[in-house]
Amino acid sequence: MRLLILGGTVFLGRAIARHARDAGHDVTAAARGVTGTPVDGVRFVRVDRDDPDGLADLDGTYDAVVDVSRRPSHVRHAVAALGDRIGHWSFVSTGSVYADAVTPGQRAATAPLVDPAPADVDDPSGDRMEWYGPCKVTCESILRDGVGADRAFICRAGLIVGAEDISDRFPYWVRRLATGGEVLAPGTPDEPVQFVDVADLAAWLVRAAETGLAGTYDGVGPALPRGRFLAEVAAGLGRPDPELTWVDQEFLAKHDVRPWSGERSLPLWLPLPEYGGFMSRDVSESLAAGLAPRPLAETVRDTRQWMTDHPDAVKAGGLAPGEETKVLREWHGRLA
Repeated sequence: MRLLILGGTVFLGRAIARHARDAGHDVTAAARGVTGTPVDGVRFVRVDRDDPDGLADLDGTYDAVVDVSRRPSHVRHAVAALGDRIGHWSFVSTGSVYADAVTPGQRAATAPLVDPAPADVDDPSGDRMEWYGPCKVTCESILRDGVGADRAFICRAGLIVGAEDISDRFPYWVRRLATGGEVLAPGTPDEPVQFVDVADLAAWLVRAAETGLAGTYDGVGPALPRGRFLAEVAAGLGRPDPELTWVDQEFLAKHDVRPWSGERSLPLWLPLPEYGGFMSRDVSESLAAGLAPRPLAETVRDTRQWMTDHPDAVKAGGLAPGEETKVLREWHGRLA
């Protein structure tokens, strides 16, 4: 198969390129080459997708393409330049397209979406990140209208984790549970956590290209309880039976412990009920269509090895050790 990746130099794009190369496919990655580097053994073409003619150096036809863009103009230019030269088109969208973050158990086929981005919004980055979901909705529509629903695979990725993840979300828990000691665990043990290993998502995207899978699916694994998640991360690090202290969300909010990611946060935690549906999607259709999540211990080991090999790559975030100790002390002392 001749596969084109529009991107292919950062995280998921690199994982797709690596998996397709190892499967014996002829792989081309087309990108600016500014934020990342191409995978060895993959043809790299430097392109400027801001230019409507920026894909002119891509020659011939391709059996399939995978596009990870967030900018509607980039998808529009790609469809115009390549639409009649591509057999199958995969677009990596996002769970941020969904309008209802409250209701658990929603499915891709029926969940309501946010409105598309206004015509004057094209780059949902920096201080315009609130337009990320709407821009991805616009990208999805451009692709379906441009190449036809029978050739388009829309993969709405959830939280992507694993090797080469520079965020502070999953790596925070790998680092924290590897350290040991009393661990501040947010909320309750039965609250859901949902994510997908980058290598599993990449393998599914390549398989979708090989088989011509069409339709719209959630690209995320099944939800699991937070207590099990933390226990399995610890076990994957060789630290079974972690010392977890569960702290309720009202106390965390009162003490300025923030959700999801960033400074002073507890990553992968979101307040309830307002985010009750964000990490509890029904992905049975995705699993039936070939998404195959690996055991969490494998993801933990791969992530830890990459973090060890690249100690300065992960963005610092989460609760600093001193902050965690202070919150735990105040939690234990609340009834004293």
